[in-house]
Amino acid sequence: MMKPFLDRLQEPAPLLFDGGFGSQLFLRGIKLTNSALANELHPEAVVAIHREYIEAGADVIETNTFVASPLHLAMAERDADQAEYLVRLAVRHARRAVEECGRPVYVAGSLGPSPGAIEADAGGVDFGIANAAVREAHARVVRAMAEEGVDFFCVETMFSALEAAMAAEAARQTGLPIAVNLTYKYTRDRRTGAEVYRTDWGHSAGDLLDILAGGEFSGGVNLLDHIQVLGLNCGAEPSRAEHTGMPYAISGLRQLHRALEERGLGGKRFMAFPNAGLPRLAKDRQTTHYPHSPEDMASKVGELLGEGGYLIGGCCGTTPAHIRAMGAALHSR
Repeated sequence: MMKPFLDRLQEPAPLLFDGGFGSQLFLRGIKLTNSALANELHPEAVVAIHREYIEAGADVIETNTFVASPLHLAMAERDADQAEYLVRLAVRHARRAVEECGRPVYVAGSLGPSPGAIEADAGGVDFGIANAAVREAHARVVRAMAEEGVDFFCVETMFSALEAAMAAEAARQTGLPIAVNLTYKYTRDRRTGAEVYRTDWGHSAGDLLDILAGGEFSGGVNLLDHIQVLGLNCGAEPSRAEHTGMPYAISGLRQLHRALEERGLGGKRFMAFPNAGLPRLAKDRQTTHYPHSPEDMASKVGELLGEGGYLIGGCCGTTPAHIRAMGAALHSR
């Protein structure tokens, strides 16, 4: 019988996360206004993608719910009330893939960012989505995931540490473990010259820690006490290729570790699932190419582990081949 995820986090051996999902749908010719719709329209493809990642060695797979929230569905001109239905299907498809593969694999419930700036960042609702709407959207998705039996929540690709706190607060209500990942870009501190990763809203790893601990969106509760995993994902830096993919993940975890140390904090597992480099448009201008091969990413696994990486996988452009190669590098150590 598989250990509860919280117990597994106490073991020293790292976990292999899965890879890109939307890009795998595209490779199958499935192009939708919202990838969560595939849970209803293309269930066999969804199960097959999960199964391929499990067969590649993934210890954890993530539900196809990155854009399943009511806000995303409304943006795609779909019925927002379908959100819970699509989320439930997504969890069931992931569980079915695990059962078909016949080995223990954890299922993470993916909680992605809202489709646009939120009120807390935009300074109002003229240009931002109301905080209440964002919180309700996350709460609806979280409840459906918890009822269907995810092992933990993966708050991911967050451009706003404030929204990350809102999503984490929704997840906290269930009592399940939580991972929080921001998506950063390269910046340089003009005063010190230090490289600092910040989100599109200017939030650094240190800002994330302070916002989670501050309790603004959790009734004063320090959310860090309820979050077991911190990290980063994606990270398509447009002007500096050396800050994409695994190098980005390595530098990002180093900065996260420093931010924790500066605040006298510890006891967190680190997670990183970067993309396969800066995407480039192919000559046909119809397809996208990601330059980092499975071998490229696998060659950096040792450095990522050296920075404390514990849950390691891939984001945009990564494939089952990438995860297989990264897993081989992981287990060889």
